[in-house]
Amino acid sequence: MNSTTRRNGGVLEGLYRVLMRRTSVYATFVIAGAFIGERAVDYGIHKLWEYNNVGKRYEDIPVLGQRPTE
Repeated sequence: MNSTTRRNGGVLEGLYRVLMRRTSVYATFVIAGAFIGERAVDYGIHKLWEYNNVGKRYEDIPVLGQRPTE
């Protein structure tokens, strides 16, 4: 391959240049990715749990938490 065909580089080369050249940028990317990934998984599992337990949750039972009328 000559330099004219590799001038733009590949996607992985671009990611390397942007993210992994400096340790501080790479560490920040990993920490931010872990935080965002954890939030996404937590949201998805929470919605799945609510979907599977409709009608069984405390909020779905209308009698609980109400005082009897006198």
